[in-house]
Amino acid sequence: MLGSVFQCSQLRERSSVCPGKAGSCCRGVKNSHGMATATHADMGEIEKEPHRPKVTDAKGILKQNREFLDFFWDIAKPEQETRLKAIENLIQYLKKSEKSDELKYTLTRLVDGLSHTREAARPGFSLALAQVLSVFEEVQLETALGYIKQKHDLQKVKKKLIRNAAFGNFFGVLSLSQSGRLPKEPPVLLECVQLLQSLALYREHLKDLPRKTMVDILSETTEEVFEEALLGALQSDLSSAFSTPEQLQLLLVAMQRFPGVLKPKKLKKLLGTSTVVTEDNIPKLIEVLKMAARSVKKDRLLPAVALDLLQVALKEESFQLFWREVVVHGLLTDQSGPNNYMCYRLLGSALPLLSLPQLQQVLTGEVMRHYGEHVVSAQLPDRFKFSPEMETYVGDFLQGCADPEKQLAVILGFTKLTNQGYPVVPSFWRVVQHLEPSVLRSYVDWLKGMFTHPQLETCLDFSTRRQQENQESGVQNEHCVFRLRKWIIPRLTSILENHQVKKEEDLVMDVARFVIFHTFFVAKKSTPDIPETQSILSVPLDEKTRSVIVNPFFGLLQHLNHRHPQGEAPEAPAQNEKRAQGVTADGTLWIYRLVQYADVLLRETKYVQCAQPFTPQQKESWDSMLRSVEALQKKAKKAQTAETSAFQQLFLLVGIYLFRAAEESVDLMQDLQNCLEKAQVKKAKKKKKKATGAEVEDEEPQWVEVMVDILLSLLSQPSRFVRQVCRTVFAGVCPHVTPRALNAILDVLDPRKDEEESSVMVTDEKDEGKKRKRDREEEDENDDQEEDDEESESDKDPDDDDDDDDDGALEEDEQEDVGDEEEVDQNFRLELMKVLQGQNALATEGDDSEDDELDDESMMKLDGSISALFAEQKKRIQAKKDEKERFRKEKNLVRDFKIKVLDLVEVFLSKQPESPLVLGIIEPLLSVIENSMSSDTNQQEQDFLRKTADIFRNQLCRAKRYSKNVSGMEEDLHDMMERVLTRAQTLADSSVSLYFFSAALYLVKVLRGGVSPTAAGTEVEGGEDSSPAQQGAAMGSVDVERVTSLFQRALRSFMTRRKSALSGAMFTDLFTRFPVLCVRLLDSAVEYITEGVRQHQEGQACLIVLRGLQTKEVRQLMTNAQLAELCQKTVGQLAESLRSITGYKIKVVQEKMVRALELSQFIVRTVQQQKLSVNLEPLKEVLQHMNQLEGFRKTGHLEDTYWSVMKHFGILKPKVEKVKKAADEQAQQSAPKKKKGFLPETKKRKNRKKPAPLEGTGPAPREGKGPMPQEEGGTAGGATAGEPGKKKKNKNKKRKQQAGGKEPGQAPPKKAKTQPATKPKKKKKQQQGGDA
Repeated sequence: MLGSVFQCSQLRERSSVCPGKAGSCCRGVKNSHGMATATHADMGEIEKEPHRPKVTDAKGILKQNREFLDFFWDIAKPEQETRLKAIENLIQYLKKSEKSDELKYTLTRLVDGLSHTREAARPGFSLALAQVLSVFEEVQLETALGYIKQKHDLQKVKKKLIRNAAFGNFFGVLSLSQSGRLPKEPPVLLECVQLLQSLALYREHLKDLPRKTMVDILSETTEEVFEEALLGALQSDLSSAFSTPEQLQLLLVAMQRFPGVLKPKKLKKLLGTSTVVTEDNIPKLIEVLKMAARSVKKDRLLPAVALDLLQVALKEESFQLFWREVVVHGLLTDQSGPNNYMCYRLLGSALPLLSLPQLQQVLTGEVMRHYGEHVVSAQLPDRFKFSPEMETYVGDFLQGCADPEKQLAVILGFTKLTNQGYPVVPSFWRVVQHLEPSVLRSYVDWLKGMFTHPQLETCLDFSTRRQQENQESGVQNEHCVFRLRKWIIPRLTSILENHQVKKEEDLVMDVARFVIFHTFFVAKKSTPDIPETQSILSVPLDEKTRSVIVNPFFGLLQHLNHRHPQGEAPEAPAQNEKRAQGVTADGTLWIYRLVQYADVLLRETKYVQCAQPFTPQQKESWDSMLRSVEALQKKAKKAQTAETSAFQQLFLLVGIYLFRAAEESVDLMQDLQNCLEKAQVKKAKKKKKKATGAEVEDEEPQWVEVMVDILLSLLSQPSRFVRQVCRTVFAGVCPHVTPRALNAILDVLDPRKDEEESSVMVTDEKDEGKKRKRDREEEDENDDQEEDDEESESDKDPDDDDDDDDDGALEEDEQEDVGDEEEVDQNFRLELMKVLQGQNALATEGDDSEDDELDDESMMKLDGSISALFAEQKKRIQAKKDEKERFRKEKNLVRDFKIKVLDLVEVFLSKQPESPLVLGIIEPLLSVIENSMSSDTNQQEQDFLRKTADIFRNQLCRAKRYSKNVSGMEEDLHDMMERVLTRAQTLADSSVSLYFFSAALYLVKVLRGGVSPTAAGTEVEGGEDSSPAQQGAAMGSVDVERVTSLFQRALRSFMTRRKSALSGAMFTDLFTRFPVLCVRLLDSAVEYITEGVRQHQEGQACLIVLRGLQTKEVRQLMTNAQLAELCQKTVGQLAESLRSITGYKIKVVQEKMVRALELSQFIVRTVQQQKLSVNLEPLKEVLQHMNQLEGFRKTGHLEDTYWSVMKHFGILKPKVEKVKKAADEQAQQSAPKKKKGFLPETKKRKNRKKPAPLEGTGPAPREGKGPMPQEEGGTAGGATAGEPGKKKKNKNKKRKQQAGGKEPGQAPPKKAKTQPATKPKKKKKQQQGGDA
């Protein structure tokens, strides 16, 4: 780094090299090397300073231009993209330049950067050097290596720079290796290897990087060069291969790379054995691999030496010895995490390298068993899970393996790894997507065979230590079979649900038939017509297994219902056309195919029977379902409608549910049949007569109402498939929904019914308690306390109470701290007293008998009676707890059911947004939102509230399509608007009030209809007056007077109530969306600029008026006279409001001031632009003095807005030179500071024997010589050096006496020293006032 400043002559010399100005190169050097340079203005002053060293430029930096030097700075930056771009630009620059001095400078500069202190810069310089050496072959590698050794000599460098020098050598060799020229020059290659060997001694800095680089160099070296140049140099490393992992890897790489050189005879000389994996070398190999495992513990990867050793073992045909002795008996028995994980990684990495017998051996060994135990134990939280990494290994193997037998062996090997019958791999294992179609078919057949004939002896089964401790009697075979079957069915269904798996429709149908058969049917005899009957179950299915596998079956139905047809890729559908889903290639519904298969099974009673046989009524319901579906299909062939498709899907769904809930499904099927008949009759009547339909509707429910009831019944089922089908079916019948059908849906969401049901349940519990006077929560706490007390009395050891308590321990402690005044069960107390009195164990008044009067028989009898009493009481308490738990579960089920019912509301709003029935959904949804905001805060309740609010906000209020024909409903809608606006004002939560206010705005939009909001604005653009009739026409069916009064009342509530749930944003939205209402409400809003209950309301009034006036349609609805009158009124209100402001300390006042200034700016600009006759002087007079109030400069936004307003009045913001004056004052205050080199007064030796002079008798100043200099006198107030012992009090008095009697030359220092600390602040305030 240069430590001097460049002279002008040198700048002129550089100007011939640099294409820019002379000063730019100086700045470039400053930017590149951190040197302090000077500008031309300072050059003269610097040249006059003496003793400047002569400028030297040994490295030639001064001769380079700025563009060239910037490349090296960019190479050192931490961003990788910047470094790569700089290297590319540097190479291109050197190619175009063709200057030898620049190439030389590049070489030296890059070598210097190899030992950069910043770690991110070293790889950048190393890569740049490699690229330079690769492109410019005229640069000799020997020269570059020599300069590297010279620059980063480890013997000459200082101790604190050894680390940087070591990295410099390492990255230098790495650059030579990456250049690609190193194998062509064996001498340089040998020197590089020797340098790396010497760098291996600095392991604390470089770790194993030198050895790894040597391995990389060997992998690129030819066999001839290795034998001639490197073998001798690596003799010591190869001989000590079993010492460290790096040396062993060096040997293994050399053996694989140069087999012709390292022959068995050569290995015999080096190692003592002709092969690496031998019985004698096993202990050494184990220790080396353990060292390698510990070295990569944090990196979580397989050491390269382990994989190389595995490959050498395979080559030497000693894999079994290596796997058995090194891996299983050596590493695995150590019970160390790094060793075990290295074994798992070896297992995954070995899969592509092994033959089929070796794969079978490895996949059934101890490594797999240990891996299974790890997977089971790692399911606990905060545990490291290796299964994702193993899944990657298996997926890569299956993807790259073309041998079907190996694929099947691996997938079966991992599937057979079971924990008490349950495979450790997940049922949704994604690696099956890489299987060949033939292998996938074989795997599916194997799964089906294991389900029907479980062969647990072929599985690699294990039990964890905890499982063995808990199951002392051993694991039962039936339990393992149940766990295996519990996994197989989801495994089969997940294969079909995975879209990445290549599968044909035959395989899909085969799996679906297998699942439905074993879910609902039992095979009696085998028949070739039904393939599922040919494999009779070796272990019969119990009801527990069927109840488990029924859920995966309905999940499979949901997938099939969304499955696209397979075969040739269909043409892209039209813009408004949907692709067919849930059908096969021939157009048949998947669910219908399964229903046909189930019908075949029901008819083959000789070979198959239903797990739950149908009654005659259920069988008749099934047959009628099939007939109805066939009839609907015939109609669909003529004309496919959404209604027909909905009925067809619903029939099939209810038919499938006959196997799960037969009694309920029969009733649903009957209702569905009646519904279909009514729908057909209604269509027939519409064609003939339309007049008689009303009477029928009033007497009996219509078909769509019955359909809705059926859908609501189905939604109570916990099935995603049923939920999706209900959505699809309801979307098809939405055009036919009646008010009563919609009310049936909304009644489910009514929160008032929940309150009635909950109050009934609470009342029942109070009746059971009879004499209790507390509410439900206090009763529960008493119950818990009573249970705890009883347990403590019945237990012999009172110290075990804390261990036995489950739920009431904390409550018991809190209640005991408060006191023992809690009520207990009076019935239990009476019964306990009766038992004690019956045995004469209860002491009475005047009874002096002692405890030992009862004999042993009586005591035993008493104990039995008390135990029985407490056991009965405990049962009652447990029953109450069970009742409370049942109530909680029922509540969750009801909430989940309501979430599903919201799907129907969402579908209706999306399919029929223009229907007048939508208006009946507003208040029920608002009621749900209001009730949910004040109810429980559990996750399910939050999901319900979030979904309801999203439907109301997005599907209803923000919908682009809405009902525009409300003839006959105007009065009802106005009444609804009044209700929601009144409720919005009375609520306490602003977030809930926002939904009610949004509903009112939506009703205004609906009543206005399709009239454009600018219809009235075009009529008054010329300045003509707009009549109320014209404004009413622009609002459609809106009763403008009534609606205006409603919103005026709401505005008054917001402005005059301290705790109002309304907000200014609500009225801003009203003013911008409905200009007609805005024009009528502006006068009221202007009044509240001064009449607001608080500063916040007044500020919001300013904002509301501003947003209203800024709306283009509002200005079009007002004439110039009206606008001038409103502006004049607003100016008066603003002036009055601003006069009340006395300061800006409070944040609310600042916000109000900003709003008022923004409104003032708009008013003044509008008046001046349109030349309205408005007197702005009152506003100007008030504003002129507002900048002098305290806290004016507290916020920059306030100050800027103020001066923006004053600019319209011709008053500009004065220029402030505050920074310059402050700097001048600071310079004046720092002037009298003492120079360096003089002792302070406190350090000078004092003459203690000399008496201190009395006050006021100090020596007079010397005549003709002026005051004594302050540096020599040492006192702050101008006293002489002979007054060192004077007290501070005397000094202060002396200053007062000398304040006006000193000579002019002494005044500035005294003023600077004696100026009090508060004086600068005082001057600062004066400056602010003057500036303002």
